[in-house]
Amino acid sequence: MSGALAMSCNHKSQKLNYPMTEKVDTVDVYFGTEVADPYRWLENDTTAATAAWVEAQNEVTDAYLAQIPYRQQLLDRLTSLANYEKIGLPFKRNKKYYFYKNDGLQNQSVLYTQDALDSEPVVFLDPNQLSDDGTVALKSVSFSKDGKYAAYTISRSGSDWSEIYVMDVATRKLLDDHILWSKFSGATWQGDGFYYSAYDAPTEGKEFSNVNETHKVYYHKVGTPQSADVLVYQNPKEPKRFYSVGVSDDERYLFLYESGAGRGNNLYMKEVSKNTPFEQLTTDFDFQYYPIEEIGDNIYIMTNYNAPKNRIMVANAKNPKLENWVELVPESESVLANAQVIGNKLYLTYDKDASNHAYVYDLAGKELQEITLPSLGSVGFSGNKDDEECFYYFTSFTNPGATYQYDVNSNNSELYRTPKVQFNPDEFVTEQIFFASKDSVMVPMFLTYKKGLKLDGNNPVLLYGYGGFGISLNPSFNTSRIPFLENGGIYALVNLRGGNEYGEEWHVAGTKQQKQNVFDDFISAAEYLVENKYTNPSEIAIMGGSNGGLLVGACMTQRPDLFQVAIPQVGVLDMLRYHKFTIGWNWASDYGTSEDNPEMFGYLLGYSPLHNLKPGTQYPATMITTADHDDRVVPAHSFKYAAALQEANDGTNPTLIRIESKAGHGAGKPMSKVLEEQADIFSFIMYNLNMKPQFK
Repeated sequence: MSGALAMSCNHKSQKLNYPMTEKVDTVDVYFGTEVADPYRWLENDTTAATAAWVEAQNEVTDAYLAQIPYRQQLLDRLTSLANYEKIGLPFKRNKKYYFYKNDGLQNQSVLYTQDALDSEPVVFLDPNQLSDDGTVALKSVSFSKDGKYAAYTISRSGSDWSEIYVMDVATRKLLDDHILWSKFSGATWQGDGFYYSAYDAPTEGKEFSNVNETHKVYYHKVGTPQSADVLVYQNPKEPKRFYSVGVSDDERYLFLYESGAGRGNNLYMKEVSKNTPFEQLTTDFDFQYYPIEEIGDNIYIMTNYNAPKNRIMVANAKNPKLENWVELVPESESVLANAQVIGNKLYLTYDKDASNHAYVYDLAGKELQEITLPSLGSVGFSGNKDDEECFYYFTSFTNPGATYQYDVNSNNSELYRTPKVQFNPDEFVTEQIFFASKDSVMVPMFLTYKKGLKLDGNNPVLLYGYGGFGISLNPSFNTSRIPFLENGGIYALVNLRGGNEYGEEWHVAGTKQQKQNVFDDFISAAEYLVENKYTNPSEIAIMGGSNGGLLVGACMTQRPDLFQVAIPQVGVLDMLRYHKFTIGWNWASDYGTSEDNPEMFGYLLGYSPLHNLKPGTQYPATMITTADHDDRVVPAHSFKYAAALQEANDGTNPTLIRIESKAGHGAGKPMSKVLEEQADIFSFIMYNLNMKPQFK
C-alpha cells in the first residue's frame, strides 16, 4: 500500500490520484456461489497497514477540500449560525429542576440545576471538564429515589461503550464507584444502588470491532467495587440478545426487557421484595411492549400488539400476563408515537403524515383535548406523574426549538423561552407533498426552501432519507442546512418505507426482501422533483447516515445517472458481512443475513452497495464519511466501499473518504468536530453542484 500521491490539480474536473489499495485473494462461498472480497484486510482496523491507508486517504481528501475557495467562509458562517444559546426542556427530580444548556459553541452541553423556576441556575455537571478536547460525552444522568445520589453515564470518542460514575448530589463530590464495559444502558436506581447492562471485557485491541455477545444485567451497590456487583440476569443460551431493566416509580416492581431477536421485544417482571424469578408476560418478538407508568397496581403499557399503529393497554400487577391486559386507548388512524403520564393525565403524541400532534387523555382513556402546536413539526414533553408543571419543546425545519409551559386546565400554552438565532426563519417555507413510488404507493416528502422559489428545473436539492428499523423522520432543525437554503437550495426530507411514519406495516414494507421498496421510494422522490421542475439530475445531492448510508450507497449504484453528489455517512455498505461485527447481528430483523438461505443471500447480493459497483461507471461525486471509534457500524464498511468505488469509478467525479479521529457513530461528537465535518460536507456538495454561494 503506497502513501497518497499529492493532488496534482486544483480543479474538480481533473482526475485525482488516489492511494493504491492492495487487493487480496479472499473468496467466500455462499450456497455454492463464490464472492470475492479483495479488500478484506481493511476490516482489521488496528494494523499498521490500515492506519497507513487511512492516513493516505485523508491526505487526498484534505487536499481536495482545501482547494474549495469558500470552505473557510462556509465554516465561519456555520460557526456563527451554531453560536446561539441552546436550552433543553426543564425536568424535575427530587423537588429540584434540571436542564441542559449550551452557551453556543461549547463542545458538550452543561447540566444545570435550580431550586425553583425563577431561581438562579448553577452548574450541576459540566462534561466539558471531563476531557481536554470535548470527546467525552455525557449520555445520561439518573437520580436515586431519595435524591442523595446521581449516576451519570459517559462515552469516550463516540464509542457505544459507556462508563458509569456516581456523585453525591449535595456536595457534587465524585465517589469511588466506576463501572466499565457497559453498553446500551444507563443506571436504573433501586434503593441504594442501581441496575445496569454490560458485556464481559472485550479482547484488547478488538474493543471496537469484535462481536458483542451475552448481555448481562447487574446490580451495583453504592460504595462497592464493580467486582462485587450482583449478576441479576443473563441468558447464555441466547448470546445475541439485549437485556435491560426498568424499575417502577414506587420501586415495587422490576421490569426486564429482552430484544434483538426480531422487530419487537419480550417483557418480564418481578416484585423487588421477593426472591423469585422474572415472570414472562409476553412470548414473542413480533411486537413492542413498553410500560410508561405504574399507578397503584395498574401498569400502563404502550404496545403495537395486534395494533400496527400502537395503542395503550393496562396490565394489573397481580395478574400481569398479556392475555389479561385491557385496552385503554385503542389504535387510531394516526400512529401513536409517544405516551407519558404527567399530572395524572395521559399525554399522547401522534404522527399524522410524519408530523406530530399532541393530545391529553384522562386515565380512563377519554380524550380531553388537543394541544395546539405552532405548525408542522415535532414535540417532546417533560413532566412527572405527580407534577403540576408541564413543559414541551417544539421544533421544525426552521424553528430551532422553543420551550412552552402548558396549563392542562386551561389548555393554554405559554412561551417559556426561545433561542435567538443568526438567521431569519421568515425567509423560508416548508411544504409537504405526496408522490407515487415505483409500485404506486404514495410517499410523503417535506420540502424546505426560500420563499419565491422558481420552478425552472435548476434549483440545487439535498435529498435526505433513512428508511429503516421503524424510525420515523419528523421535522427537525439543523443549522448546517441554513447556508444551503440561503443560497437557493431545497432541503428534501423523504419519509420512506422502513420507518414508522404509518405504523408497523409501513416498517415491514421496507424490510428484508422488501428492502428495495426503500430505494425505489428515494429514487422516485428524485424523479418527482425533476418531473415537477424543482431541479434536474445535475443539481441533486443525496445524503443519509447509518442505515441511511446504505440507502445512499444502494441508490447511487442503482441510478448513478440521477444524482450529482452522494454523501453516505457511517453507512452499512457490505450487506454480506455486516452481522459479523459488534452488534450488527441485531439488524437481521430488518435486513436478513447472507447465511439465512439462498434466496436471502441472493437478495442481499443484489443490492449490497459494495458488491454492485460496475467498472468504468460515472458515479456521482462522492464523499464517504466514517470515524475510527464507530463501533456501531464499523469503519470497515466505508473503507472497503471507498477502495472499490475508487477502482470502479470512471474518474470523472471525485471519490473521497473522510475518516474522523476520536469519534464514533455520531452521538456525543464535540461541537468543534461537528462544525468541521459540516463545513467539509456542505462545501463538497456546493462545489460539485456548481453553486456560487454567498455567505452572510
